[in-house]
Amino acid sequence: MQAIDIDDNVLVKKAQGGNVDAIGELYDRHHAQMFRYVWSRVGERPLAEDLTGELFTRMVSNLASYREQNVPFRAWLYRIARNLITDHYRKEGGKRTVPLTAAADVPVNGRGPAAVVEQKITMDAIEMALHQLDPVQREVVLLRFVVGLPLHEVAHAMDKSVAAVKSLQHRGLKALRVALQTV
Repeated sequence: MQAIDIDDNVLVKKAQGGNVDAIGELYDRHHAQMFRYVWSRVGERPLAEDLTGELFTRMVSNLASYREQNVPFRAWLYRIARNLITDHYRKEGGKRTVPLTAAADVPVNGRGPAAVVEQKITMDAIEMALHQLDPVQREVVLLRFVVGLPLHEVAHAMDKSVAAVKSLQHRGLKALRVALQTV
């Protein structure tokens, strides 16, 4: 059986037993998505690399205490990432604006200049509209639609109920729709 066929929770159990290859596989599976999430939140590649490295250091440090709770392992990683970013901004004394386009690795090859400019204008409008949202609503919208997490994983990552996330998502999308009309 190849590592790709193995469930995250099986890998976690192996990693908790000291299997270094299992830790490496967990890192390989989740690194890119975690990095994109952190980068979308902090907007600076070097800082995102540092924080993502710290995220996986914390993963390894806290792996022994991880318990499967009917949510995917990656939801636990998002919670660590979210807390890490919050801690970083507390130390820094506030949030800086983050360009949404900074996290997108959009290939430009084969596309005309007009399409690239149109996409840039659209992304800028979405970014401006997102910054008009309540921070918690913005977080839900990012986790659901930029990162692509299902409701129950967002709820776990944000330490909220699924019903609360649904409500925040509904209000956030409604506010985003209004904000996009004014941008």
